Amino acid sequence: MSVAEKIIGFMEQSSWIRKMFEEGARLKAELGPENVFDFSLGNPNLEPPEDFHRTLKAAVDDTRPGTHAYMPNAGYADTRAAVAEYLSGLHKVAFGPEHVLMSCGAAGALNCALKAILNPGDEVVTFRPFFVEYTFYVDNHGGKIVTVPVLPDFSMDMASLEAELSPRTAAVLINSPNNPTGKVYSDSDLQALGGLLHRKNAEFGRTIYLIADEPYRKIVYEGVKVPSPFRHYKNSIVVTSYSKDLSLPGERIGFLAVHPEADAAIALMGGAVLANRILGFVNAPALMQRVVRRLQGVTVDISVYQAKRDMLCDGLAQVGYDFHKPEGAFYLFPKSPIPDDVEFVAELQKQNILAVPGRGFGGPGYFRLAYCVDDATIQRSIPAFKRAMEACIKL
Repeated sequence: MSVAEKIIGFMEQSSWIRKMFEEGARLKAELGPENVFDFSLGNPNLEPPEDFHRTLKAAVDDTRPGTHAYMPNAGYADTRAAVAEYLSGLHKVAFGPEHVLMSCGAAGALNCALKAILNPGDEVVTFRPFFVEYTFYVDNHGGKIVTVPVLPDFSMDMASLEAELSPRTAAVLINSPNNPTGKVYSDSDLQALGGLLHRKNAEFGRTIYLIADEPYRKIVYEGVKVPSPFRHYKNSIVVTSYSKDLSLPGERIGFLAVHPEADAAIALMGGAVLANRILGFVNAPALMQRVVRRLQGVTVDISVYQAKRDMLCDGLAQVGYDFHKPEGAFYLFPKSPIPDDVEFVAELQKQNILAVPGRGFGGPGYFRLAYCVDDATIQRSIPAFKRAMEACIKL
């Protein structure tokens, strides 16, 4: 066989979103884009803010010598200093540039973190439903993913988490606001999680890191606050990107930050910086580093996503769907009206609606809708959602 068996298996695991993307392209070519309701991809449909375009132009026009030379593997010192200053104000923890690694998006940052902490056979525990590529990232570095359920409202099930922690646990990985549910974990959940990990560190005689994947941190609604993991647990690592809050997914720019008081913080940062090089990322894109340095705290207009959320939720509620209204991100994770979410997604497809089965995220019985789409798609889709629901009721 010319392709590794493991990769073939991984391709099958990650195929749902790819299948929906390919089906969407086929349907749009056949029926016209305006007749296909594509909620399959979390690709921001807002353009970057005007501040970004002005800053980008200034960075492109900068012709000082050395602008395009090699840089430190952690990224430009002035960019890391700007990020550290922003994080210090946000989390009320004194970060320095030495605690920040600029990365090729959140995925690059997460792989650097995992490369730095995992020994062969170590486990990383995460709540399900979860972003399926976590499985592959952990495997990249010799680890094993362990998933635990959440409570019915998608909040942390602390008892289930504690039952899965063991001397093999190297990290707990959380994603808040969550993809695919839009759940924001509460401050009390973070406090309880920090206390649990502190106790388990002593019990197991090893450091269990808390890794918070936060690309949607700034996309929250109605005054919801995303608690700081750094304030509840010193052995915390945050990975994030500017893909969602600045609408820059194609630019692959993000960062990793380590709590200044984490166990072996200097060695951990050194390991992550080395991983940035030897994994082939080498550096976060130079031009984007110079741009985001000047855009700390800037976002797209989040109220636009809130309006889309409300439009979709109101429409689906009116035609009988059951869901928890998301507090952040731009995903809705409704219950499938029939037990088989794959079968229901196929029914949606008959109505030219593209969604992703919940089992693709470890959450069977649900389906994911990415509502970062134009308003007309949401508005025109509601009758089609109603027809899909009625078809299932008749089964």
